[in-house]
Amino acid sequence: MQQLSTRHLLGIKDITAEDIQLIFETADNFKEVLNRPIKKVPSLRDITIANIFFENSTRTKLSFELAEKRLSADVVNFSSSNSSVKKGETLVDTVNNILSMKVDMVVMRHSSVGAPHYLSRKIQANIVNAGDGTHEHPTQALLDAFSIREKLGDVAGKKVAIIGDILHSRVALSNIFALQKLGAEVMVCGPITLIPKYITSLGVRVEHDVRKALAWCDVANILRIQLERQQIKYFPSLREYSLYYGINKKLLSQLDKEIVIMHPGPINRGVELNSDVADGPHSIILNQVENGVAIRMAVLYLLASVK
Repeated sequence: MQQLSTRHLLGIKDITAEDIQLIFETADNFKEVLNRPIKKVPSLRDITIANIFFENSTRTKLSFELAEKRLSADVVNFSSSNSSVKKGETLVDTVNNILSMKVDMVVMRHSSVGAPHYLSRKIQANIVNAGDGTHEHPTQALLDAFSIREKLGDVAGKKVAIIGDILHSRVALSNIFALQKLGAEVMVCGPITLIPKYITSLGVRVEHDVRKALAWCDVANILRIQLERQQIKYFPSLREYSLYYGINKKLLSQLDKEIVIMHPGPINRGVELNSDVADGPHSIILNQVENGVAIRMAVLYLLASVK
């Protein structure tokens, strides 16, 4: 059996194009499982996985939990909001206490950049990064690229525009790494205040006119404005942002081609994306959600076999 080149999934930056293809091929098999009447396999029956979330999450946490249960793993859920972290317990102490309960794998989301990398040097369990600050969100990028492959046949040679709040987005960074490793061209688009200065050093195009970005791309991955991470105002108002960068049916109808619309969720309807586009024929947003479970099953299954 082929194996991943790493025993953790800390970020897309740390894995190879071959790793990504192996995850995709494994996810193809698990997607078949998810479409059966009995959607469960005994692949991780002897494995215990702890979901440790120091930040709020709905879709990612549910998706991981469902993936774990579909693989027959034992699942422990931990939320920092009602834990000893509130009493001042350190990250390493928290995780070590959980690991003393003989946990094999940790899925972690944390507000601090590099938290899963730090933890991987301190503990023996396999670690999956479910999002660290504004740094990376590797499984989201994998499911996004997998969804493009499913819809268009291949990622190589495709033009993908990532539109919105690039500055505060861990999804954007992981997507850039994943898409480039798979041979796609990437453009970022948004207000100048929401595009990081370093972004051109990653080999991506930068565009501030959303119409030009849409005319260029085959796929538009729309990101929400992350108001919870913004300490200052980066644009006058949400209404003005929507006016200049919101994607609506009228805008898409002016293009001389059809493009694929994606969104990692949650959608701020009427801000970055109108309902007529989010629920329209070009959208693969619900496919992304379905593919998220298959991709996370593949990641957990493959990491469990790497010691």
